[in-house]
Amino acid sequence: MEESNIQKAEEKVEQVLEEILEVGILEAFEEPVYEGAMPSHEGEMTLEMHGMAPIPLETRYGRLHRTFTVWFTPNLVPAGFFIGTLATASYIGVGFSLGLIAIVVGTVVGALPVSILGTWGPKTGLGQLPLARLTFGRTVALPGILQWLSTIAWDAINAIFGAQAIHILIHVPFWIGLLIVLVMQGVLGLFGYEVMHLFQKWMSIVLGVMFIFITVKIANIGNFHVPASAHGGSLVGGFILMTTIAASFVISWGAYASDYSRYMKPDTSRQSIFWLTMAGISLSAIWIEFLGLAAASIAVNGTAGGIQHLLGGGALGAMAMVAIWIGTVSVNAMNDYSGSLALQAAGARIRRPYVAVLVTVIAFFLTLWLDTGNLATKFTNVLLFVTYWVPPFVAIQMVDWWAHRGEMDVTDVTRWDRLQPGWGALIAMLIGFGVSVPFMDTSLYIGWASSHWLNYGDIAFPVGFVVGGAAYVAIQWSSIKRTRALR
Repeated sequence: MEESNIQKAEEKVEQVLEEILEVGILEAFEEPVYEGAMPSHEGEMTLEMHGMAPIPLETRYGRLHRTFTVWFTPNLVPAGFFIGTLATASYIGVGFSLGLIAIVVGTVVGALPVSILGTWGPKTGLGQLPLARLTFGRTVALPGILQWLSTIAWDAINAIFGAQAIHILIHVPFWIGLLIVLVMQGVLGLFGYEVMHLFQKWMSIVLGVMFIFITVKIANIGNFHVPASAHGGSLVGGFILMTTIAASFVISWGAYASDYSRYMKPDTSRQSIFWLTMAGISLSAIWIEFLGLAAASIAVNGTAGGIQHLLGGGALGAMAMVAIWIGTVSVNAMNDYSGSLALQAAGARIRRPYVAVLVTVIAFFLTLWLDTGNLATKFTNVLLFVTYWVPPFVAIQMVDWWAHRGEMDVTDVTRWDRLQPGWGALIAMLIGFGVSVPFMDTSLYIGWASSHWLNYGDIAFPVGFVVGGAAYVAIQWSSIKRTRALR
């Protein structure tokens, strides 16, 4: 009996030594950073320590309707409202009717890749940036860090509106309003997946009711007959630009898509996830932009105070401030959560909740800095410019997914040492971004193709998507051909 125990102990020592030699002393002995406690059913208020590691099959759960609510709530924010007002701006000038068509077309096109990628969560148990490790290999560090920095930046931009709304509503200093917003979103990001789904579910009902009242008010004061001020080629260019702006509001969710379906069971209907994601994103984004379009001629400015003034103050104005407060917390909590997974995917060995808290703290000071002048507008322009990397990134993931027929081996996804270099995917993404630059029309840069061929229209998103995907196909085909030639 004693000899048997000694033999087992020796075998255990040998196993540990082999692991040390294979992955290094630190990884062999430290507690797994990417795994930990996680919820296993709806309503469970567990602090989610689990990070980007695949969700085990035995803990998968979740009803389909939550796919709709998790994507409905975060789009009902002031940024969407003021995107709608741009349709009648002098540099676009498409008027109400064409503006509404552009909003619908752009939103649906932008939501399409997000809806497709969302179906991958149940299949793999992985979030979007962690899943990109299988395609990008170690070069996922670049899109992962870009995504993480973007979530902090968008936190700060959105938090300005939320802090303004709280300041107006309960008359506290701006910094206290900011603190309230960030603490609320920080708690949601800290607790993670299940608590966020619960919040989005109930707030979708609250915001839905509030926006019905707001819609009735704008229906009485809005202008639904604004004619187009642009004509001929300028009208075509304005329509293309407005469509792109509407698409840009939702397409960036592509880097988050499977984060919010990864706990669902593998046999969950892919068609249902697709259509519920599409409906959640499209309904909310089109609704808020439609309100902005209708109110464009009487909107005062792009602040929370401007929205309150537009609605005439009183109870309805207060309701709008609460809606901005809720919407800000909702969208920023998703930024915090997805940002934590993105940083882990980039190679950071930091616990997911700690990253979520870190994002919130950095966003607090960044927001205070942005609120000191007209920095927020300039900063937003930079962020929108940076967003152009998302379409080629999404296209490359899609190509790789379809090439593998949706059968991705996620066994070693958390092991950095076992990832491929992934230069082909990164090069294809940079090519897609680079080729799209001449087709951009932004406040920072107007491309040659946009100004000379498109009457200042912007088709950089579809160009980046198509070119990025095609470049990846060409690089992979060339690599396969070269490998065969060497045999």
